[in-house]
Amino acid sequence: MAADHSGHTCTPPPVASPSERPVRGYASGKDDYLARLRKIEGQVRGLQRMIEDDRWCPHVVTQVSSVTRALQEVAIGLLNDHIRHCVVDAARDSDASGKERLDEVTSTIRQVLKL
Repeated sequence: MAADHSGHTCTPPPVASPSERPVRGYASGKDDYLARLRKIEGQVRGLQRMIEDDRWCPHVVTQVSSVTRALQEVAIGLLNDHIRHCVVDAARDSDASGKERLDEVTSTIRQVLKL
């Protein structure tokens, strides 16, 4: 399994679940990501309550937008961590591995932009 210079793994997960969990490039910010996702989870529960309470559509849509933006910020942070750890280290190792990691990032961005 390829690891960057800080011991984080930068390879995609295997098809079968590994018996040992890899340390990803976002590991140092994992608690922050989890806290942000829990906050988003609370926002989504709030959206459910808004619908249950028959709240005014524009208010619900505004809150949906807020949750969407929060999730986008998490995604940007994860991509930033991936670029700073995996892509940079792969580029240091070789041009080919750097290009491969950049292609992965580009592919991920393409998938996200298809929304």
